[in-house]
Amino acid sequence: MSQTNSRPALPDVRPGRLNAGEYARQFADASPRLTPAQAALEAERCLYCFDAPCTTACPTSIDVPSFIRRIGDGNLRGAAHAILDANPLGGMCARVCPTENLCEAVCVRNTQEGQPVAIGRLQRHAVDALMESARPQLFTRAAATGKKVAVVGAGPAGLACAHTLARLGHDMVVFDARAKAGGLNEYGLASYKTPDGFAQRELQWLLVIGGIEVRTGWALQTLDQLDALRRDFDALFLGMGLASTHQLGVPGETLGGVQDAVDFIAALRQAEDLATLPVGRRVVVIGGGMTAVDAAVQSRMLGAESVHIVYRRGVEAMSASTAEQEWAQTHGVTIHHWLAPLDIVASSGDSRHVGAVRFARQALVDGKLVATGEVETLEADMVLKAIGQQLGNPVLAQAGLALAGGRIATDADGKTSLPGVWAGGDCRAGGLDLTVEAVAHGKQSALAIHAHLGAA
Repeated sequence: MSQTNSRPALPDVRPGRLNAGEYARQFADASPRLTPAQAALEAERCLYCFDAPCTTACPTSIDVPSFIRRIGDGNLRGAAHAILDANPLGGMCARVCPTENLCEAVCVRNTQEGQPVAIGRLQRHAVDALMESARPQLFTRAAATGKKVAVVGAGPAGLACAHTLARLGHDMVVFDARAKAGGLNEYGLASYKTPDGFAQRELQWLLVIGGIEVRTGWALQTLDQLDALRRDFDALFLGMGLASTHQLGVPGETLGGVQDAVDFIAALRQAEDLATLPVGRRVVVIGGGMTAVDAAVQSRMLGAESVHIVYRRGVEAMSASTAEQEWAQTHGVTIHHWLAPLDIVASSGDSRHVGAVRFARQALVDGKLVATGEVETLEADMVLKAIGQQLGNPVLAQAGLALAGGRIATDADGKTSLPGVWAGGDCRAGGLDLTVEAVAHGKQSALAIHAHLGAA
């Protein structure tokens, strides 16, 4: 770790640190697809357990042994049906779901031999084969019910809700503040996890079911808007995610070169030419979750020479999975623990730009973080803040929605305290902030809404 007694010199933030070939190699698919032979061999490893723990561990309850058996039989279409019937965003979840903490963690092959069946890669193998086939559609709509449902937020929760209800014959209108639908899948995930525009290809597959209208550039900003949705539609699902980011609350946070990691990732995901994206030579990422890892690794991939993730607690408290942490380290990212930011120091060469971050070393005393008195400094041309997000929408409280921990309180089906309103995904209290869980929320609420509309 660099120790400094004076402010660092002129910052170095610029685009084009790599040549075109290097950008292509760096941002290639992080998990290459299985070949048909590899998939067949991997499928043979499945024990097809009765009451399979992998299915129980999946938030969307995909029948894992069933789809793997179909892969082994060469029935990829049938395998994809088993996946997508349970999880309509099964293609994206196969790419980004922390399977090492869910289905693969409880796989009997893992508990007995330490080597689980590659469930996530097999899931992707089946879904990709379907998406690229001549007949990618598996589902048809039920007869029209004449009911209309509004969805706020075109992320995983909102899309899963809309697709499920459209299949059941309801007319859906999905509103989203961004220019593109997709939410986290389009704007918030590392580019190397979802190359070749997969988020939009999956979205188009979802929309072909029919009965789903997407209206982008629409943000929920007033109580009148919410009241209109409740008045004009038969039910409302809120899946807007977390729009605001937490601030560090330290001096120097407004200096140039300091930005939210989610904005950095979104800009990267929407860039047509990665060579146009500026990145610092020395990058410090503050946080301990998946967003911190995605921002740090992609900084390295853009050509940053040194990248550090700094977290205020120990390794066991990091919300990024062990696999994600190891992924960062293998890509040259250094991870520091027990350091909390004190202040962000301006560069001696440009007083308007960051030059370093000072951290206070922490220790856990009687369950509380306490500064030890030791101060450490990391030089930085760019600082990315990844310390979590919050709902940040005053309209919800104004409408009388019950909140818990700053998020929307619901029952198990996603029903809120407002009649006719459900919620799911990251905006819902008590969740894991995972794509696959957001999909599960969307499905659960859709089925509850369907029952509600049938009884209305």
